[in-house]
Amino acid sequence: MKHRILFFLFVSFTSLIMGQIHEVGVSLGGTNYVGDIGRNTYIYPNKPAGAAFYKYNWNPRIALRATFSYLPISGNDLDADTSFRKNRTTGALNFTNDIKELALGLEYNFYDYDLSSDDKTWTPYILLELVGFNYTNVQSYDTSGQIVYGNKTSYALPFGLGFKSKLYGTLAFALEAKFRYTFEDDLDYVSNKSPNINLEGTGNDWYMFTGISVIYTFGRPACYTKGL
Repeated sequence: MKHRILFFLFVSFTSLIMGQIHEVGVSLGGTNYVGDIGRNTYIYPNKPAGAAFYKYNWNPRIALRATFSYLPISGNDLDADTSFRKNRTTGALNFTNDIKELALGLEYNFYDYDLSSDDKTWTPYILLELVGFNYTNVQSYDTSGQIVYGNKTSYALPFGLGFKSKLYGTLAFALEAKFRYTFEDDLDYVSNKSPNINLEGTGNDWYMFTGISVIYTFGRPACYTKGL
């Protein structure tokens, strides 16, 4: 009886693990930011960045996804596209920062996507996620006006879009662009609280990632869940 129970649990566990198609992959690309320093171009990657992700294909249209990203950002007024920043009375500003991001959400395919099929091996998609990120921030200023740095975790309103297609066998690739609107204004260490710095506005900062992914698929095709 004990052996039968163990056998049943093993079969059930195997079915759970292999019952859907799983994907793991890495992304390489570039980041840029839009804030108070440098360019205001939303897709202009200027720092190398990367990510690793896992996806669980719930059905041919929906994949649940978890992604960890390392996203350096930088800006320089000398590269700015406005004369105000290039000729700022307080002098040209520049900065670098590192963002570590965890994103959880889903990938919605516009077409059915199934690498085991002959005709459903590519699709554009959109990303709907919840995003938390950590970065170096401005804690305060000392009596001489110098920045006292700290570390902060915050969240962002994310959206993204991409295109993915089969490469060969269980390998696929994806092209992807992701945009993050943050609720912070000091990713560049500059805000309306910064002493002796002229600003154009008081809007919050954005950061973006654009890149290409290589994806490995494992687990056998299954009877997918129908819809949400």
